[in-house]
Amino acid sequence: MKIVDARGYQCPVPTLRLRRELEHCAKGDLVELLADDPMARIDVPHFVREAGHSLLVVGERDGALRFRVQKS
Repeated sequence: MKIVDARGYQCPVPTLRLRRELEHCAKGDLVELLADDPMARIDVPHFVREAGHSLLVVGERDGALRFRVQKS
């Protein structure tokens, strides 16, 4: 699983970094995004749904939002 650390960045940067990482992944690969911008709670699920990927986990740990995405 690859980890994209976008803590400290405001939206849309976390979503853009996730998109860029997914472009380099094979189908079925997992990517975890770490973000601390509250807007990521809205932007990331919307992007994942629109792009046709699967959002497997949404959570929070150590002050960061965590999104685990599987590339479709």
